[in-house]
Amino acid sequence: MRKISRRQFSQAVCLGAGALAFPNIALGARPRVVVVGGGAGGATAARYIAKDSKGAVDVTLIEASKRYYTCFYSNLYLGGYRKYASIGHNYYGLAVNHGVNVVHEWAAFVDPTNKVVKLASGASVPYDRLILSPGIDFKYDSVPGYSPEVQSKMPHAWKSGTQAQLLKRQVLNMKKGGNFVMVPPTNPYRCPPGPYERVSMVAHLLKRSNPTAKIIVLDPKPKFSKQGLFMDGWTRHYSGMIEWIDPQAHGGIKNVDATKMEITTDLDTFKADAACVIPAQKAGGIAMAAGVNDGDWCPVNPNSMASKADPNIYVLGDASVAKSMPKSGFSANSQAKVVANAVRGELTSSKVFPARYSNTCWSLIATNDGIKVGASYKPGDSKIDVVSKFVSKNGESAETRKATYEESIDWYSGMTADMFA
Repeated sequence: MRKISRRQFSQAVCLGAGALAFPNIALGARPRVVVVGGGAGGATAARYIAKDSKGAVDVTLIEASKRYYTCFYSNLYLGGYRKYASIGHNYYGLAVNHGVNVVHEWAAFVDPTNKVVKLASGASVPYDRLILSPGIDFKYDSVPGYSPEVQSKMPHAWKSGTQAQLLKRQVLNMKKGGNFVMVPPTNPYRCPPGPYERVSMVAHLLKRSNPTAKIIVLDPKPKFSKQGLFMDGWTRHYSGMIEWIDPQAHGGIKNVDATKMEITTDLDTFKADAACVIPAQKAGGIAMAAGVNDGDWCPVNPNSMASKADPNIYVLGDASVAKSMPKSGFSANSQAKVVANAVRGELTSSKVFPARYSNTCWSLIATNDGIKVGASYKPGDSKIDVVSKFVSKNGESAETRKATYEESIDWYSGMTADMFA
């Protein structure tokens, strides 16, 4: 495979789809796979198809962002454990080391009849198989008063990008003894970034910079994952700082007023010096445009992640209905390898191995106090089923919790290398 320099790569991606997607496609010599979305699912799928097919498949990755900031570990940036630059990654390795055509444009529409992805620029990219890994979009109206226009005042910080920086700055600029108010999302939601790890990381930040500040969590859910572990950790590390209020107590979010920085419930109107409001979620818009959704999410066949609406389209990661699997980066990476194997097998008549999935979600409560939950899965007749599962326990030793945190650091390094190397 011909190597190109960083300068040549930078020049090429600036030219868009015309420079990267069409020369190989025009020859018609190889089957064409188009991947939309360059996160944990899409980048991994593109890399594995290109790598394992050894050049037999033409792979195009469409991703608007030239630098991808991971949602996982963005909470640790908020807590001061990571530099912002450390969670940013580029697509140089995919293009140079694996020959993936990287197109930095918005995918606007899918024409499944003619097997074409339409770009916002007006260009078209044809495919034989299409892989959609678009992540999530928001249902802004799920929180009364919340909208794209006010998200800079009450950031969700739930997608990769600069909102995490904005939220951290707002927390650090709170008045002494002020209130940080969070509205977590309803189920199902992308995680990580986990809302309760975020509470922990904001508490860690405030404990050092503003120790008399308060954190109020107005949860729309009566319970949440690892609740006992988090609440035990909050008591041990942030006693008196965090108040979690369930919907039975607060009666529901009635309105958010970003101008006044107020969140109104039946219980009270809460004044915020900084706030994080996370609306309900749905599959990214390109999945809706492709017509592979059923309501908010996209049903898939459990043995391959192929769309139930179109066998030539695969949907993975947050946008898919993977039943028992959470909407996590680990899940998306695991699903991407199943998709890569299935697509490569279909297009090159190579062996397809039985699907197996796995996930682990780590959370940091305080320095060296890490917890985790996870499972292994297999495809069932109609859904992805749990084979075995595990979760951290209350009362674990400091050494165990530190080892869990260090395990997550190693995972992040390995995960990002698996996506972008």
